Amino acid sequence: MTKEVASSKSMQALVQRYQLMFNLLKKEIAKVVVGQEKIINALIEVLVSHAHVLVEGVPGIAKTLIVKSFATITGCKFSRIQFTPDLLPSDIIGITTYEEGKGFYTIKGPVFANFVLADEINRAPPKVQSALLEAMQERQVTIGKETFKLPKPFFVMATQNPIESLGTYKLPEAQLDRFMYKLLMDYPNIDEEQKILHRNITVRSFESFGLKPVINPQHILQAQKDVNLIAMSSKVERYLLRIVDATRRPKKYGIHLGRYIEYGASPRGDISIYIGSKAHALVKGKTFVTPQDVKEVAHNALRHRIILNYEGQAEEISTDEIVDEILRKVPVV
Repeated sequence: MTKEVASSKSMQALVQRYQLMFNLLKKEIAKVVVGQEKIINALIEVLVSHAHVLVEGVPGIAKTLIVKSFATITGCKFSRIQFTPDLLPSDIIGITTYEEGKGFYTIKGPVFANFVLADEINRAPPKVQSALLEAMQERQVTIGKETFKLPKPFFVMATQNPIESLGTYKLPEAQLDRFMYKLLMDYPNIDEEQKILHRNITVRSFESFGLKPVINPQHILQAQKDVNLIAMSSKVERYLLRIVDATRRPKKYGIHLGRYIEYGASPRGDISIYIGSKAHALVKGKTFVTPQDVKEVAHNALRHRIILNYEGQAEEISTDEIVDEILRKVPVV
């Protein structure tokens, strides 16, 4: 047996083990969450990519429930931060305080968890958003004169409500860029909603679903390393680079909707599609990335990185429409 064949067989075995792991996760989470398969798959992709995600959706469609369930079935610590206009950075990261007889000591904030839900992140002022986003990027926080490492794994899911704009602060583009994916979470269909009538945490407690850890934090950390072993050819790499380049130079690729683009995606867009398509292939049980994998993660990675000009905003152009046209017109060569 050649080394190449042995390597190929070991990769196939590795991917199969992750398939079993991901299937266990999805089977366990299905006990409490009805539907939302695409969102759950995308969250797994972001988790194994060692990144963070922004989810936009109306209230009451199980955003909190999904993250809490993920934390439970992975044996991780969960924390929920409700963002409000009067929130302070210290409410997130913690404080240094003094007590007579004990002296100065640190009280760590809710950011010290494995799975952090930043609920309605756009309701807090920019300095509070920055405190969380710094923790996301550096994976450490400074309280007083001490710097503390955040737990591993560390995964942030921030949410936005697309309906209400009163009392909200728009996330700056530079901060949006820190999220690997922006996901759009929609209503369940009528069959799923009928199941929700009998399986919801209004009439049942979360504990009554009996969720149990099926993996542990070490499995996640190992997956974050192994996802890099998924192969990507230089041809596919060039394809994803052309997709991102088309957001910056739309005329070059004949993108009709390009006239509505003020700024295209940053290099983080390249990186997000690169690692995201590897994670996507892994979740699908493949040892290599195809152009189809790139196409299937492109919307999630680019929709928040394409900045519309005033004309595009006035015409209510969707960045998803622009990505659709780019994927139609950029060739795989």
